[in-house]
Amino acid sequence: MYKSQAPGPGWECATLTVPLDYAHPGNGETIGIALIRTRSTAPAGRVGSLVLNVGGPGGSGVATLPRVADRYATLRAGFDLVSFDPRGVGESDGVVCRTGAELGAAAQEDDGPPATPAEERDLLAEQRAYAEDCQEHAGRLLPHLTTENTARDLDLLRHALGDDQLHYFGISYGTKLGAVHAHLFPDRVGRTVLDSVVDPTRDLVQRALLQAEGFQLALDAYLADCAPRAGCPTGTATGEPAHAALTGFLAGLRDRPLPTATDRDLTQGLAVTALLALLYDEDSWPYLTRALAQARDDGRGDLLLAAAEQYNGRDDEGRYRNLQAANNAINCADFASRPTLETVHAHEAAFADASPVFGPHLVWSLLSCASWPVAGESDRPEVSVEGARTILLLATTGDPATPYAGAERMREAMGGPGAAALLTFEGEGHGAHASGNACVTAAVEAHLLSGATPDDGTVCT
Repeated sequence: MYKSQAPGPGWECATLTVPLDYAHPGNGETIGIALIRTRSTAPAGRVGSLVLNVGGPGGSGVATLPRVADRYATLRAGFDLVSFDPRGVGESDGVVCRTGAELGAAAQEDDGPPATPAEERDLLAEQRAYAEDCQEHAGRLLPHLTTENTARDLDLLRHALGDDQLHYFGISYGTKLGAVHAHLFPDRVGRTVLDSVVDPTRDLVQRALLQAEGFQLALDAYLADCAPRAGCPTGTATGEPAHAALTGFLAGLRDRPLPTATDRDLTQGLAVTALLALLYDEDSWPYLTRALAQARDDGRGDLLLAAAEQYNGRDDEGRYRNLQAANNAINCADFASRPTLETVHAHEAAFADASPVFGPHLVWSLLSCASWPVAGESDRPEVSVEGARTILLLATTGDPATPYAGAERMREAMGGPGAAALLTFEGEGHGAHASGNACVTAAVEAHLLSGATPDDGTVCT
């Protein structure tokens, strides 16, 4: 492990060298895992290091932790806070398939799902071209970006930090990573929180369908909140009339993207991305209202475009973080199934039923691994944790990205209430702890700082 430049006072950065291929660790091929740490504010009462994964897959812990560290200020009394860029992400030999200019141009051409057989053929050809670019620029990495390999990196990080057990806080995809680590190394599981829990029992198609349902649920919650308010861009309508208004708005962007103050337009694809992004967090609903009102009243897409660009990791100079490339590469390394065009057609009706607004778009995401150059590992990771310390699961009833039922299935797959305790937060958004709810915060801090795990079935409102 060697040190690299830190982002500011109070932060330390380093790089951990790990095997590229755990099946053949002796062949000498390695990669570097970028790390960041801030020390405990109360060393005398220090429990150890708390390692955080911020999700994705593809989220950069090195970039994110300094921005959100205040959220974990109380936990610093007992822990050094540590995060990392998983293999393939950010500064850890990040997967880069195309230039920022190429990615930006593709986003400007995204006018929505294919409407004709010719457009379907064009989409498949683009998928093949993208996969070929990833193989050309990152082919050495692609077979080794599985969650299981990252879990092994995580255990080497635990060792490098000098901890006998891994104290861990995983969010969204980070819950899958934490569960896989706990399965592989149950005797090394320390105080662990998994927030916004990924469903380990569903394949690519089922998970995408559940997400469509989740985002529709979040959209309907937003519409119900918006309708009574003056100036709501969808008026007083909820349910089918509001859905029709939004699908009509999106359909109009296919041939008439909205202008912005930049040289980029709001396309249909970018508008869908913006809507999804702004439904992740209830605090974003007022911005969504302003953005939709701007589009309706002024015929401009500035606010929606800004939300989409931020979600896609594009900055004002046209540079992209590698979040989307890493997300695709890690998912394709993990999932063995390879949905085809026939799969999409077979499930179009189910996706439209699950979400009249998002389903017709999200069903096409099933093709993201169709032409991938390496085989995937398994659609359903092993997450049983017999012999491990009880893990705390947090689930939000209105979570759009990791619907609540997935946490219940994770608890059962881990081994039931004795293996995992499920805390339910009755609220909206992706991330129970990030909501700031006092009940959730108290339960998390008690579990991590003193080892007092709340009872399975605890509910916070």
